[in-house]
Amino acid sequence: MANVASFTFNPFQENTYIVYDETKECIIFDPGCYTTAEEQNLVNFISDNGLKPVRLINTHCHLDHVFGNKFVAEKYDLGLEIHKDELPVLHFAPTSGQMYGISSQKSPEPSRYIEEGEIIEFGNTKLETLFTPGHSPASLSFYCAESKFVIAGDVLFRESIGRTDLPGGNFETLKASIQNKLYVLPDDTVVYAGHMIKTTIGHEKAFNGFVRG
Repeated sequence: MANVASFTFNPFQENTYIVYDETKECIIFDPGCYTTAEEQNLVNFISDNGLKPVRLINTHCHLDHVFGNKFVAEKYDLGLEIHKDELPVLHFAPTSGQMYGISSQKSPEPSRYIEEGEIIEFGNTKLETLFTPGHSPASLSFYCAESKFVIAGDVLFRESIGRTDLPGGNFETLKASIQNKLYVLPDDTVVYAGHMIKTTIGHEKAFNGFVRG
């Protein structure tokens, strides 16, 4: 069974996730660690739990989700994995940082691209890749049927949704992603979002005022 550890990092209060199982292999999703202390927090958890990072994945490439890409890639000798259509967003991240008055290290280029429907495997765990654009051009979500959770990036929040006014965002596209890719999952599926606290698919179908099930 897979476990999910959550860390809230950087000025945007972004959620970084480590997904791991009994083999101790793990995937680091959306490393948003910005300060040295945040980097050390991530490293300490991995070390204290004897984990072995085997993949580095961005659900999407907005600035707050890629702050730690360079650090994690170099620390654990990992290649970055994203959807190919997020590449322009990744390249724009330093410029968007300047707009907010925030400096950042340039992310490494992707080593491979993840396709819709691809099965992401590590240890004894399998995650199904869901294509969920709308907040960004090619955001991906990752569903674990066995452990009943989805890493959803900034697509769906507790009683809210990702903003759609950024370049490549579109409300109707996001709404379709939520209804057709996430709301079809079992109601007890836990949603680990890029911001705020976790929720469930059932709760959002019933109480999300932006997209009802």
